[in-house]
Amino acid sequence: MDKFPETTEARNGKILEVKDLRTYFYTEEGVVKAVDGLSYHVDKGECVGLVGESACGKSVSAMSILRLIPYPPGIIVGGEIIFKGEDLLKATEERMRDIRGNRIAIVFQEPTTSLNPVLTVGRQVSESLELHRGMDKKTALAESVKLLKLVGIPDSERRIKGHPYQFSGGMQQRIMIAMALSCNPELIIADEPTTSLDVTVEAQVFEIIANLRSEFNTAVMIITHNLGVVARYVDRVNVMYAGNLVETGPTEVIYAEPKHPYTLGLLASVPRLDHHTKESLRVIKGLPPNLARLPKGCSFAPRCEYAMERCREEKPVLEKVGQDHYRACFYDVDKLKR
Repeated sequence: MDKFPETTEARNGKILEVKDLRTYFYTEEGVVKAVDGLSYHVDKGECVGLVGESACGKSVSAMSILRLIPYPPGIIVGGEIIFKGEDLLKATEERMRDIRGNRIAIVFQEPTTSLNPVLTVGRQVSESLELHRGMDKKTALAESVKLLKLVGIPDSERRIKGHPYQFSGGMQQRIMIAMALSCNPELIIADEPTTSLDVTVEAQVFEIIANLRSEFNTAVMIITHNLGVVARYVDRVNVMYAGNLVETGPTEVIYAEPKHPYTLGLLASVPRLDHHTKESLRVIKGLPPNLARLPKGCSFAPRCEYAMERCREEKPVLEKVGQDHYRACFYDVDKLKR
């Protein structure tokens, strides 16, 4: 396969740029606008967090990048997904097969449903090495042993002959990370990679991803519902709600000076060890909107304590509020209370 052209845009640092992405699902209840006008970018070697509650469109946006949206009922109806200068929405299916797992890899949130229970771990890790890197079976298996060692699986020479059910949930997720790394991709998408894991294993998995990113200079996108999880690992945070971004900025800025009521609510719902008082955790009232029946104005307005009449009539767009810091909100930023 030919390599992607190194355009001026790619050389300037943006390895991925999503522009006005819209992914809809056509159901009996109506058109579910899971992703509706989403735009963001990922730079070379950068770690970006995509955060928000369940059903806000995070995973759908990730699946859209690799064109894995099930059709029917889902379809990408518009936008651009520019990877190293090429629009993936215009790429052929053959081209996408070369990209998936090779140049862009994804770690799914449930390893038990992603790993084939009847194939050995070695066969599953080595498959992409044979397909994308042209290795023979013996060489691919030897490389697979190295990958398992890299992600912290002990006695890899023996355990590579085992089946997924013989590994714990944390070890299965490490196998998924090894598979994602097998072809040295330029972008890894970690979609809720620690959902079913306890907090100790969760920290270990994120440490592995962080170390590998540092070693190979791989760009990483971490998708999660928990703002507390990404604080240590990501360079920039994209806060997503109802299929679109409501705030984006450098991690330290988002945590120190959040400028959107939804971001404030997410941060307030995270337990903190430095709180010595018996304060109860704050919750965001209400539920995320029905994506098939979005309100007229701001999607967050029905749950927002700061909502004004304008919020119910007009949809805000991202506006700059600081250095590389943007938010979509009409409320006076200086009046927001943490």
